[in-house]
Amino acid sequence: MSPGRISYGFLSSAPPTPCGLATFTVALATNLEHEGNTVSLVRVLDDEEFTRSAKVPVIGELIASDPRTVESATKALNRCDVVIIQHEFGLYGGEDGDNLLEVLHGLRVPAIAILHTVLSQPSAHQRDVLNEVISSVDAVVAMTHSAARVVDSIYTLGPTPLHVIAHGAVVGNRTLRHFGETRPIILTWGLIGPGKGIEWVIDAMAELQDVTPLPLYVVAGRTHPKVFAQQGERYRQMLRQRVSDHGVADLVQFDDSYRDVVSLTSLIESADVVVLPYDSKDQATSGVLVDAVAAGRPVVATAFPHACELLQSGAGLVVARGDAHAIATSIRRVLEDPEFAADMAREARRLSSALDWRAVAAQYSHLSDSLLFRESAIA
Repeated sequence: MSPGRISYGFLSSAPPTPCGLATFTVALATNLEHEGNTVSLVRVLDDEEFTRSAKVPVIGELIASDPRTVESATKALNRCDVVIIQHEFGLYGGEDGDNLLEVLHGLRVPAIAILHTVLSQPSAHQRDVLNEVISSVDAVVAMTHSAARVVDSIYTLGPTPLHVIAHGAVVGNRTLRHFGETRPIILTWGLIGPGKGIEWVIDAMAELQDVTPLPLYVVAGRTHPKVFAQQGERYRQMLRQRVSDHGVADLVQFDDSYRDVVSLTSLIESADVVVLPYDSKDQATSGVLVDAVAAGRPVVATAFPHACELLQSGAGLVVARGDAHAIATSIRRVLEDPEFAADMAREARRLSSALDWRAVAAQYSHLSDSLLFRESAIA
């Protein structure tokens, strides 16, 4: 390892896999590289693929359907200075992703586990798996203080240090349009599937047909590939039927086109309000929420942990899960009270500097330096 330069090995999904972890990995890796470090990837796959493209150099693959890849993946990671593991129960093979444990047991270099899902009511096996992950790495990262409190109270940390480092975001144009100049845009985006709560916003749109100019609710994103494999487009078809039943076809638009970072950023910046109507009460981290705040958009979100924490200072409104009337009331307030919307956007801009990917990557660099220093001191 060169002085001040670290060789990182990531264990994660990556593009072209369409998921939040893949996007997170590329963003963090790119910003670590900007600091002069080198980054490589052991890509996690469900099955062997012929498509090898990724925006981070791939040095190995961990394939859920092929246990023989465990040894080669572990060897590749051990050639790096520090390993960063994206942890999500559904990412790795085995029951609750427990195939990951064999890789962790073979690591001989410092490892950081980033916890993307922290369940407050895990099954016994989920608790055992995450406890084993925690005990097998040198540091654990939660992306919110609420998630950290759950880890500390529900799981067994032992001597493993727990750090809170925010989910990063691209900080772009944060100027709000003046309401009344154009048709107001209400936006939800991300991979689509049951639990996203989009149906509640469609119900809410039926209450907003008297707003002038008439708002447009844009639902942007493809169906989650795992949902599509199991259920096809059943959820999206249900949403379309709900639109028809409420008679709000002129207020709702579905957009399932692929968007790169530039296109997605432009879409977010076009929104007058972002709505996150998730049904989950356990969602510890939302990249969509962070991106919305970083773009200075007013947010209406249901009461999942990350929203309750990030929006508490006024960058958004938090409503009960599944409450279409509360969603409609909150959207109406943002659209019809420009001063209130401007206050929300101003608070979002204040928060955004700490969410910038460059600031987040610097925190991971500092943590990695401390782990390597500790290891050299022990040696």
